[in-house]
Amino acid sequence: MSADSAAADTGSDHGKAVRPFAPFEWMIAGRYLRARRRDTFISVIAGFSFAGIMLGVATLIIVMAVMNGFRSELLGKILGINGHMLVQPIDMALTDYDPVAKRLEGVPDVISAIPFVEGQALVSGPSGNTGGLVRGMSETNLRRVPLVADNIKSGTLDGFDAGEGIAIGSRMAQNLGLLLGDNITIISPNGNVTPMGVTPRVKSYPITAIFEIGMSEYDATFVFMPLTEAQGYFNMDGRATGIEVYIADPDRVGQMVPIIEDAADRPAFVTDWRQRNQTFFSALEVERNVMFIILTLIVLVAALNIISGLIMLVKDKGRDIAILRTMGANRNSIMRIFLITGASIGFVGTLAGFFLGLIVCWNIESIRQFVSWLTSTQLFDPTLYFLSKLPAEIDNGETMTVLLMALGLSLVATLYPAWRAARLDPVEALRYE
Repeated sequence: MSADSAAADTGSDHGKAVRPFAPFEWMIAGRYLRARRRDTFISVIAGFSFAGIMLGVATLIIVMAVMNGFRSELLGKILGINGHMLVQPIDMALTDYDPVAKRLEGVPDVISAIPFVEGQALVSGPSGNTGGLVRGMSETNLRRVPLVADNIKSGTLDGFDAGEGIAIGSRMAQNLGLLLGDNITIISPNGNVTPMGVTPRVKSYPITAIFEIGMSEYDATFVFMPLTEAQGYFNMDGRATGIEVYIADPDRVGQMVPIIEDAADRPAFVTDWRQRNQTFFSALEVERNVMFIILTLIVLVAALNIISGLIMLVKDKGRDIAILRTMGANRNSIMRIFLITGASIGFVGTLAGFFLGLIVCWNIESIRQFVSWLTSTQLFDPTLYFLSKLPAEIDNGETMTVLLMALGLSLVATLYPAWRAARLDPVEALRYE
């Protein structure tokens, strides 16, 4: 049954106004979407348009989810070990760190305030040397850092304050060829002052715990040492480098900074995580926005395929359009038929891309492992990407923006071909029939 006979069903409406998107318009649009032998080429173009929309939407959802996952994972790990705000002394040494920490913990929304001593040193093991960031904390405070305390790979933090043992990251242990119980040598350039000058301080410590945060840079750099031992090692007896403050909502640091300054009740300089990591997270945001713009072009190309396919369909169906017009279908009905035809490709393609994107995001780590196994390559090197696994976090608002953008482009792409179909002159179309 051709569009001619389908239009005959509308004979009772001849000369009457047809309500928008009437059943016969949907029926004819549906038949134009179904391939017939002589319309195979047009159907192939429609198929490519559908595939382009689907892949474009899926790619956008997947890439944006991975970018969000990267940001969340990195933010969680960076703030999990460095704190949301850093309180540092001004004018006078931070010898009253315990009273200051108690005052800060009394502030509403403050989870914890942890005094620490920090210094850079050269760390040496059987397999070589590497730079390390030595941080001194009490056992109680170190257990209040879940990113470390909850990720002890081997060993224990029990008796951390009592002994002279230290905790190091798994990647540092691997790089230096160290195991639990082995001795690690720490060399600090700020050592003892002698008549011959300053001599480096060299001391060995047994490894009592090995942690694995999951961020390669931290696992290869951080060394945790008892607070009193770190004070003695870095010549900071009775003093602390600063106080890390953890709050309930990291996004409220801007409002909390003046409150923390007042609660410190001493000369102090307070910086938040946004100031300390501004360049890094700004680069992530720029990369995320640029990726969105670039990948949107995939959807745009698919929308252009819809335009070309519909223009060819209009040329092919010129006789059908003319017959529909002579039987009473007005220009608006013709325009709506081709709008439905093109928009259906965009809608179904967007819906398919949405589900494909969700499936890939939910299983992205399994897919990565499978592809790595299949190709015998490492697709996600932790030393380059900081994280040990590929993260993906779907943002509902962002996903809705992608869907609406794809649907909008698909609808806009149908306007010109549909307008051309509506402007077709029945007399010219049937002149040589």
